[in-house]
Amino acid sequence: MTTEDYRRALEAATREYEELGARRQAIDKRLAELAQTIGTLSKLIGLTPTVPLGLTDAVRMIMRGGVPMTPVEVRDRLHAIGFDMEKYANDIAAVHTILKRLNESGELRFVPRAPGRHQYTLNRPSTPVLLGPDIVRFTRQNAAERAAMHAADDDPPDPPRRSGKRASAARRTR
Repeated sequence: MTTEDYRRALEAATREYEELGARRQAIDKRLAELAQTIGTLSKLIGLTPTVPLGLTDAVRMIMRGGVPMTPVEVRDRLHAIGFDMEKYANDIAAVHTILKRLNESGELRFVPRAPGRHQYTLNRPSTPVLLGPDIVRFTRQNAAERAAMHAADDDPPDPPRRSGKRASAARRTR
């Protein structure tokens, strides 16, 4: 195999890896939606879970949807899925505390917005985890480089320009 064959194989593998990552995000989002639906429907028909869901796990489940949310939106979503917030004296403070802890642990990412509208989102890297950013950058840059190499070379190149003091002097004498 030639170096060009290896480059094409690397590009194909990188492309497939990114596509699978996107599909995985979609599956995670759908699983979170279904978990919320199951929780809500279970409450509506009077079923109680055999393993009680803690506040941290409930917040994790809600945040898996991948949509940035404010603490108030998280609290409202907890109410919507039927999570019992009655045991907390200040439910929004409890949600804030969980969100901050998940942010500190790296599970969530804080997204600064206008005052009072800060959000948290699931902390997912934008580049593949196993492929370093240098490999991804190399692959993308090489695509443009190869296109430039294969471009028709019909036009003669421009003559090199002189720079510095000599070029300035040459222009003045003309």
